[in-house]
Amino acid sequence: MPVSWIRVVAVVFAVSWGANQFAPMQLVYRETVGLTSTSFTAMLGSYALGLIPSLLYFGRLSDRRGRRFVVRPMIGVAVASTVVLALGADMPALLYLGRVLAGVASGMAFTAGGAWIKELSDNPGTGARRTAVALSAGFGCGALFAGLIAQWLPAPDVLPYVVHLGMMAVTGLLVWRVPETRARNTSSGRNPRVIGQRWFYAGVAPWAPWVFGAATVAFATLPPHVADVTGPLSIAFTGGIAALTLWTGVAVQPTARRLSTRGDMIPVRTGVAFGCAGFVCAAAALSINGIGSVALVVIAAVLLGSCYGMLLVSGLVIVEKNTPPEGDLSSATAVYYCFVYLGFAVPLLLSLTVSTIGLAVAAVLMVAGCVAASVQSRGVRTAA
Repeated sequence: MPVSWIRVVAVVFAVSWGANQFAPMQLVYRETVGLTSTSFTAMLGSYALGLIPSLLYFGRLSDRRGRRFVVRPMIGVAVASTVVLALGADMPALLYLGRVLAGVASGMAFTAGGAWIKELSDNPGTGARRTAVALSAGFGCGALFAGLIAQWLPAPDVLPYVVHLGMMAVTGLLVWRVPETRARNTSSGRNPRVIGQRWFYAGVAPWAPWVFGAATVAFATLPPHVADVTGPLSIAFTGGIAALTLWTGVAVQPTARRLSTRGDMIPVRTGVAFGCAGFVCAAAALSINGIGSVALVVIAAVLLGSCYGMLLVSGLVIVEKNTPPEGDLSSATAVYYCFVYLGFAVPLLLSLTVSTIGLAVAAVLMVAGCVAASVQSRGVRTAA
Protein backbone atom coordinates (compact mmCIF):
# COMPACT_ATOMS: atom_id res chain seq x y z
CA MET A 1 0.00 0.00 0.00
CA PRO A 2 1.45 3.43 -0.92
CA VAL A 3 2.40 5.84 1.85
CA SER A 4 -0.47 7.92 3.14
CA TRP A 5 0.27 11.21 1.41
CA ILE A 6 0.56 9.48 -1.98
CA ARG A 7 -2.91 7.99 -1.54
CA VAL A 8 -4.39 11.43 -0.87
CA VAL A 9 -2.46 12.88 -3.81
CA ALA A 10 -3.97 10.13 -5.98
CA VAL A 11 -7.55 11.04 -5.13
CA VAL A 12 -6.89 14.79 -5.57
CA PHE A 13 -5.36 13.94 -8.96
CA ALA A 14 -8.46 11.91 -9.89
CA VAL A 15 -10.89 14.67 -8.87
CA SER A 16 -8.81 17.21 -10.81
CA TRP A 17 -8.95 14.88 -13.83
CA GLY A 18 -12.73 14.88 -13.56
CA ALA A 19 -12.85 18.65 -13.19
CA ASN A 20 -11.10 19.21 -16.52
CA GLN A 21 -12.20 16.24 -18.61
CA PHE A 22 -14.89 18.58 -19.95
CA ALA A 23 -12.39 21.03 -21.49
CA PRO A 24 -11.81 19.31 -24.87
CA MET A 25 -15.47 18.39 -25.33
CA GLN A 26 -16.58 21.67 -26.92
CA LEU A 27 -16.19 20.40 -30.47
CA VAL A 28 -17.88 17.09 -29.59
CA TYR A 29 -20.97 18.88 -28.29
CA ARG A 30 -20.89 21.32 -31.19
CA GLU A 31 -21.27 18.36 -33.57
CA THR A 32 -23.73 16.29 -31.52
CA VAL A 33 -26.10 18.88 -30.01
CA GLY A 34 -25.13 22.12 -31.78
CA LEU A 35 -23.63 23.74 -28.69
CA THR A 36 -22.33 27.28 -29.31
CA SER A 37 -18.98 28.58 -28.09
CA THR A 38 -20.64 31.00 -25.67
CA SER A 39 -22.81 28.23 -24.20
CA PHE A 40 -19.79 25.99 -23.76
CA THR A 41 -17.73 28.65 -22.00
CA ALA A 42 -20.73 29.33 -19.74
CA MET A 43 -20.84 25.61 -18.90
CA LEU A 44 -17.10 25.60 -18.29
CA GLY A 45 -17.46 28.57 -15.95
CA SER A 46 -20.48 27.12 -14.12
CA TYR A 47 -17.94 24.87 -12.41
CA ALA A 48 -17.11 27.87 -10.21
CA LEU A 49 -20.75 28.10 -9.04
CA GLY A 50 -20.30 24.80 -7.24
CA LEU A 51 -16.66 25.27 -6.41
CA ILE A 52 -16.62 28.55 -4.49
CA PRO A 53 -19.38 27.73 -1.96
CA SER A 54 -17.87 24.26 -1.59
CA LEU A 55 -14.44 25.69 -0.86
CA LEU A 56 -15.77 28.00 1.84
CA TYR A 57 -18.09 25.48 3.49
CA PHE A 58 -16.01 22.33 3.33
CA GLY A 59 -12.77 24.13 4.15
CA ARG A 60 -14.22 25.18 7.49
CA LEU A 61 -15.94 21.83 7.99
CA SER A 62 -12.64 20.05 7.41
CA ASP A 63 -10.93 22.20 10.03
CA ARG A 64 -13.70 21.41 12.53
CA ARG A 65 -14.43 17.75 11.84
CA GLY A 66 -11.29 16.42 10.16
CA ARG A 67 -9.98 15.75 6.67
CA ARG A 68 -11.40 12.26 6.22
CA PHE A 69 -14.87 13.49 7.21
CA VAL A 70 -14.90 15.60 4.01
CA VAL A 71 -12.84 13.48 1.60
CA ARG A 72 -14.89 10.29 1.94
CA PRO A 73 -18.23 11.79 0.79
CA MET A 74 -16.33 13.76 -1.86
CA ILE A 75 -15.81 10.48 -3.73
CA GLY A 76 -19.57 10.08 -4.14
CA VAL A 77 -20.01 13.67 -5.31
CA ALA A 78 -17.25 13.26 -7.91
CA VAL A 79 -18.86 10.07 -9.21
CA ALA A 80 -22.28 11.74 -9.37
CA SER A 81 -20.89 14.68 -11.35
CA THR A 82 -19.36 12.39 -13.96
CA VAL A 83 -22.53 10.30 -14.29
CA VAL A 84 -24.58 13.47 -14.85
CA LEU A 85 -22.11 14.71 -17.49
CA ALA A 86 -22.39 11.37 -19.31
CA LEU A 87 -26.19 11.68 -19.30
CA GLY A 88 -25.84 15.20 -20.69
CA ALA A 89 -25.07 13.76 -24.10
CA ASP A 90 -28.84 13.45 -24.56
CA MET A 91 -29.92 16.28 -22.25
CA PRO A 92 -27.55 19.24 -22.64
CA ALA A 93 -29.08 21.07 -19.67
CA LEU A 94 -27.57 18.37 -17.47
CA LEU A 95 -24.11 19.53 -18.51
CA TYR A 96 -24.56 22.61 -16.35
CA LEU A 97 -25.55 20.47 -13.36
CA GLY A 98 -22.64 18.11 -13.95
CA ARG A 99 -20.18 20.99 -14.03
CA VAL A 100 -21.61 22.46 -10.82
CA LEU A 101 -21.29 19.07 -9.08
CA ALA A 102 -17.72 18.78 -10.37
CA GLY A 103 -17.05 22.13 -8.71
CA VAL A 104 -18.49 20.89 -5.41
CA ALA A 105 -16.27 17.79 -5.50
CA SER A 106 -13.23 19.87 -6.38
CA GLY A 107 -13.84 22.26 -3.50
CA MET A 108 -13.93 19.32 -1.11
CA ALA A 109 -10.74 17.84 -2.58
CA PHE A 110 -8.69 21.00 -2.81
CA THR A 111 -9.36 22.13 0.76
CA ALA A 112 -9.56 18.98 2.86
CA GLY A 113 -7.32 16.98 0.51
CA GLY A 114 -4.74 19.74 0.22
CA ALA A 115 -4.57 20.25 3.98
CA TRP A 116 -4.38 16.48 4.49
CA ILE A 117 -1.42 16.22 2.10
CA LYS A 118 0.36 19.02 3.94
CA GLU A 119 -0.20 17.40 7.33
CA LEU A 120 0.99 14.02 6.05
CA SER A 121 4.16 15.55 4.55
CA ASP A 122 7.32 15.82 6.61
CA ASN A 123 9.09 18.89 5.22
CA PRO A 124 7.70 22.44 5.26
CA GLY A 125 6.54 23.56 1.83
CA THR A 126 6.35 20.09 0.31
CA GLY A 127 2.63 19.84 1.01
CA ALA A 128 1.86 22.92 -1.08
CA ARG A 129 4.03 21.68 -3.93
CA ARG A 130 2.53 18.17 -3.89
CA THR A 131 -0.99 19.59 -3.89
CA ALA A 132 -0.21 21.93 -6.78
CA VAL A 133 1.34 19.11 -8.81
CA ALA A 134 -1.61 16.77 -8.15
CA LEU A 135 -4.07 19.47 -9.17
CA SER A 136 -2.21 20.56 -12.30
CA ALA A 137 -1.28 17.05 -13.46
CA GLY A 138 -4.87 15.90 -12.97
CA PHE A 139 -6.23 18.84 -14.93
CA GLY A 140 -3.76 18.18 -17.73
CA CYS A 141 -4.28 14.42 -17.92
CA GLY A 142 -8.06 14.73 -17.75
CA ALA A 143 -8.15 17.10 -20.70
CA LEU A 144 -5.59 15.16 -22.75
CA PHE A 145 -7.08 11.70 -22.36
CA ALA A 146 -10.67 12.90 -22.72
CA GLY A 147 -9.64 14.55 -25.97
CA LEU A 148 -7.82 11.46 -27.25
CA ILE A 149 -10.69 9.14 -26.31
CA ALA A 150 -13.30 11.45 -27.85
CA GLN A 151 -11.22 11.81 -31.01
CA TRP A 152 -10.54 8.17 -31.82
CA LEU A 153 -12.84 5.89 -29.81
CA PRO A 154 -16.61 5.30 -30.10
CA ALA A 155 -19.24 7.12 -28.03
CA PRO A 156 -17.11 10.30 -27.70
CA ASP A 157 -19.69 12.02 -25.51
CA VAL A 158 -19.84 9.14 -22.98
CA LEU A 159 -16.68 7.02 -22.98
CA PRO A 160 -14.32 9.70 -21.53
CA TYR A 161 -16.56 9.86 -18.47
CA VAL A 162 -16.58 6.07 -18.02
CA VAL A 163 -12.78 6.14 -17.71
CA HIS A 164 -13.04 8.68 -14.90
CA LEU A 165 -15.57 6.56 -13.02
CA GLY A 166 -13.06 3.71 -12.94
CA MET A 167 -10.36 6.04 -11.70
CA MET A 168 -12.55 7.31 -8.86
CA ALA A 169 -13.33 3.74 -7.79
CA VAL A 170 -9.63 2.86 -7.52
CA THR A 171 -8.47 6.05 -5.78
CA GLY A 172 -11.50 6.01 -3.47
CA LEU A 173 -10.45 2.61 -2.17
CA LEU A 174 -6.86 3.82 -1.76
CA VAL A 175 -7.77 6.86 0.33
CA TRP A 176 -10.55 5.32 2.41
CA ARG A 177 -8.35 4.22 5.33
CA VAL A 178 -5.74 6.97 5.36
CA PRO A 179 -5.27 8.04 9.00
CA GLU A 180 -6.90 11.24 10.19
CA THR A 181 -4.50 14.10 10.95
CA ARG A 182 -6.88 16.73 12.29
CA ALA A 183 -8.46 16.34 15.71
CA ARG A 184 -12.11 17.30 15.92
CA ASN A 185 -12.38 20.94 17.05
CA THR A 186 -15.79 22.61 16.99
CA SER A 187 -14.27 26.03 17.72
CA SER A 188 -12.09 25.89 14.61
CA GLY A 189 -12.78 27.19 11.14
CA ARG A 190 -15.76 29.40 11.91
CA ASN A 191 -14.45 32.47 10.17
CA PRO A 192 -11.86 32.47 7.38
CA ARG A 193 -9.75 35.22 8.97
CA VAL A 194 -7.31 35.23 6.07
CA ILE A 195 -9.44 37.79 4.19
CA GLY A 196 -8.71 40.43 6.82
CA GLN A 197 -4.95 39.92 6.70
CA ARG A 198 -3.02 42.48 4.66
CA TRP A 199 -0.61 39.86 3.33
CA PHE A 200 -3.62 38.23 1.65
CA TYR A 201 -5.95 41.01 0.53
CA ALA A 202 -3.10 43.19 -0.76
CA GLY A 203 -0.40 40.63 -1.50
CA VAL A 204 -2.30 37.66 -2.98
CA ALA A 205 -5.92 38.50 -3.87
CA PRO A 206 -5.13 41.04 -6.65
CA TRP A 207 -3.30 38.53 -8.85
CA ALA A 208 -4.92 35.24 -7.80
CA PRO A 209 -7.68 35.30 -10.50
CA TRP A 210 -5.01 35.32 -13.19
CA VAL A 211 -3.99 31.77 -12.20
CA PHE A 212 -6.93 30.29 -14.08
CA GLY A 213 -7.60 33.42 -16.09
CA ALA A 214 -4.40 32.59 -17.97
CA ALA A 215 -4.94 28.83 -18.16
CA THR A 216 -8.55 28.92 -19.34
CA VAL A 217 -7.83 31.40 -22.12
CA ALA A 218 -5.22 28.95 -23.41
CA PHE A 219 -7.42 25.85 -23.48
CA ALA A 220 -10.97 27.23 -23.78
CA THR A 221 -10.65 30.32 -25.98
CA LEU A 222 -7.82 29.53 -28.39
CA PRO A 223 -8.30 25.96 -29.75
CA PRO A 224 -11.77 26.49 -31.30
CA HIS A 225 -10.34 29.40 -33.31
CA VAL A 226 -8.03 27.04 -35.22
CA ALA A 227 -10.52 24.17 -35.61
CA ASP A 228 -10.73 24.80 -39.37
CA VAL A 229 -6.96 24.33 -39.62
CA THR A 230 -6.63 21.30 -37.34
CA GLY A 231 -9.64 19.74 -39.09
CA PRO A 232 -10.35 16.11 -38.14
CA LEU A 233 -7.81 16.30 -35.30
CA SER A 234 -9.45 19.31 -33.65
CA ILE A 235 -10.77 17.45 -30.59
CA ALA A 236 -7.41 15.82 -29.85
CA PHE A 237 -5.69 19.16 -30.50
CA THR A 238 -7.93 20.85 -27.93
CA GLY A 239 -7.08 18.21 -25.34
CA GLY A 240 -3.41 18.49 -26.23
CA ILE A 241 -3.38 22.26 -25.77
CA ALA A 242 -5.08 21.90 -22.38
CA ALA A 243 -2.50 19.31 -21.37
CA LEU A 244 0.39 21.42 -22.67
CA THR A 245 -0.87 24.43 -20.71
CA LEU A 246 -1.30 22.57 -17.45
CA TRP A 247 1.77 20.36 -17.70
CA THR A 248 3.86 23.44 -18.40
CA GLY A 249 2.39 24.70 -15.15
CA VAL A 250 3.62 21.54 -13.43
CA ALA A 251 7.07 21.87 -14.99
CA VAL A 252 7.64 25.43 -13.72
CA GLN A 253 6.45 24.79 -10.18
CA PRO A 254 9.84 23.62 -8.82
CA THR A 255 11.35 26.81 -10.23
CA ALA A 256 8.61 28.85 -8.57
CA ARG A 257 9.37 27.13 -5.28
CA ARG A 258 13.09 27.92 -5.58
CA LEU A 259 12.39 31.54 -6.50
CA SER A 260 10.09 31.89 -3.49
CA THR A 261 13.04 31.23 -1.17
CA ARG A 262 14.51 34.53 -2.42
CA GLY A 263 11.26 36.42 -1.87
CA ASP A 264 7.57 35.60 -2.11
CA MET A 265 6.87 38.13 -4.86
CA ILE A 266 9.70 37.08 -7.19
CA PRO A 267 7.82 34.08 -8.67
CA VAL A 268 4.64 36.17 -8.73
CA ARG A 269 6.24 38.85 -10.87
CA THR A 270 7.80 36.17 -13.06
CA GLY A 271 4.40 34.55 -13.54
CA VAL A 272 2.78 37.87 -14.39
CA ALA A 273 5.47 38.51 -17.02
CA PHE A 274 4.69 35.13 -18.60
CA GLY A 275 1.00 36.01 -18.51
CA CYS A 276 1.47 39.35 -20.25
CA ALA A 277 3.51 37.72 -23.02
CA GLY A 278 0.96 34.92 -23.31
CA PHE A 279 -2.01 37.26 -23.66
CA VAL A 280 -0.24 39.22 -26.40
CA CYS A 281 0.54 35.96 -28.20
CA ALA A 282 -3.08 34.81 -27.76
CA ALA A 283 -4.38 38.04 -29.28
CA ALA A 284 -2.05 37.55 -32.24
CA ALA A 285 -3.28 33.96 -32.68
CA LEU A 286 -6.90 35.11 -32.72
CA SER A 287 -6.20 37.87 -35.23
CA ILE A 288 -4.79 35.66 -38.02
CA ASN A 289 -5.73 32.43 -39.78
CA GLY A 290 -3.84 29.47 -41.15
CA ILE A 291 -0.95 27.43 -39.81
CA GLY A 292 0.61 30.52 -38.24
CA SER A 293 -2.32 30.80 -35.85
CA VAL A 294 -1.80 27.17 -34.76
CA ALA A 295 1.85 27.88 -33.96
CA LEU A 296 0.87 30.96 -31.96
CA VAL A 297 -1.73 28.95 -30.01
CA VAL A 298 0.98 26.47 -29.01
CA ILE A 299 3.36 29.25 -27.94
CA ALA A 300 0.59 31.03 -26.02
CA ALA A 301 -0.26 27.77 -24.23
CA VAL A 302 3.33 27.44 -22.99
CA LEU A 303 3.49 31.07 -21.84
CA LEU A 304 0.07 31.05 -20.17
CA GLY A 305 0.80 27.66 -18.61
CA SER A 306 3.98 29.09 -17.12
CA CYS A 307 1.96 31.97 -15.69
CA TYR A 308 -0.56 29.52 -14.24
CA GLY A 309 2.07 27.29 -12.61
CA MET A 310 4.15 30.12 -11.17
CA LEU A 311 1.17 31.91 -9.65
CA LEU A 312 -0.61 28.79 -8.36
CA VAL A 313 2.29 27.44 -6.33
CA SER A 314 3.33 30.94 -5.19
CA GLY A 315 -0.07 31.51 -3.63
CA LEU A 316 -0.17 28.10 -1.95
CA VAL A 317 3.29 28.64 -0.47
CA ILE A 318 2.36 32.11 0.81
CA VAL A 319 -0.86 30.82 2.39
CA GLU A 320 0.90 27.87 4.02
CA LYS A 321 3.72 30.11 5.28
CA ASN A 322 1.35 32.65 6.82
CA THR A 323 -1.03 30.16 8.46
CA PRO A 324 0.29 29.11 11.90
CA PRO A 325 0.50 25.39 12.76
CA GLU A 326 -2.54 25.69 14.98
CA GLY A 327 -4.40 27.76 12.38
CA ASP A 328 -7.16 26.79 9.98
CA LEU A 329 -5.08 25.86 6.93
CA SER A 330 -7.99 24.29 5.05
CA SER A 331 -10.11 27.43 5.46
CA ALA A 332 -7.24 29.70 4.43
CA THR A 333 -6.55 27.57 1.36
CA ALA A 334 -10.26 27.66 0.51
CA VAL A 335 -10.29 31.45 0.42
CA TYR A 336 -7.23 31.47 -1.83
CA TYR A 337 -8.85 29.03 -4.26
CA CYS A 338 -12.02 31.15 -4.34
CA PHE A 339 -10.00 34.02 -5.77
CA VAL A 340 -8.05 31.70 -8.07
CA TYR A 341 -11.18 30.24 -9.65
CA LEU A 342 -12.68 33.63 -10.41
CA GLY A 343 -10.42 33.35 -13.44
CA PHE A 344 -12.76 30.77 -14.96
CA ALA A 345 -14.98 33.71 -15.94
CA VAL A 346 -12.35 35.19 -18.26
CA PRO A 347 -13.13 33.07 -21.38
CA LEU A 348 -16.85 33.83 -21.04
CA LEU A 349 -16.18 37.55 -20.64
CA LEU A 350 -13.96 37.44 -23.72
CA SER A 351 -16.57 35.65 -25.82
CA LEU A 352 -19.18 38.23 -24.80
CA THR A 353 -17.06 41.37 -25.26
CA VAL A 354 -14.43 40.82 -27.96
CA SER A 355 -16.92 41.44 -30.78
CA THR A 356 -17.66 44.84 -29.22
CA ILE A 357 -14.28 46.09 -28.01
CA GLY A 358 -11.99 44.23 -30.42
CA LEU A 359 -9.04 41.93 -29.86
CA ALA A 360 -6.48 44.69 -29.46
CA VAL A 361 -8.41 46.38 -26.67
CA ALA A 362 -9.07 43.03 -24.97
CA ALA A 363 -5.36 42.16 -25.06
CA VAL A 364 -4.40 45.56 -23.65
CA LEU A 365 -6.95 45.20 -20.85
CA MET A 366 -5.70 41.73 -19.88
CA VAL A 367 -2.05 42.81 -19.88
CA ALA A 368 -2.94 45.93 -17.90
CA GLY A 369 -4.87 43.81 -15.41
CA CYS A 370 -1.89 41.51 -14.87
CA VAL A 371 0.54 44.39 -14.43
CA ALA A 372 -1.79 46.30 -12.11
CA ALA A 373 -2.25 43.22 -9.92
CA SER A 374 1.50 42.73 -9.66
CA VAL A 375 2.14 46.39 -8.84
CA GLN A 376 -0.61 46.37 -6.20
CA SER A 377 1.12 43.48 -4.45
CA ARG A 378 4.58 45.07 -4.32
CA GLY A 379 5.91 45.91 -0.89
CA VAL A 380 3.48 43.65 0.96
CA ARG A 381 5.32 41.67 3.62
CA THR A 382 4.54 38.04 4.31
CA ALA A 383 5.87 35.70 6.94
CA ALA A 384 9.56 34.88 6.77
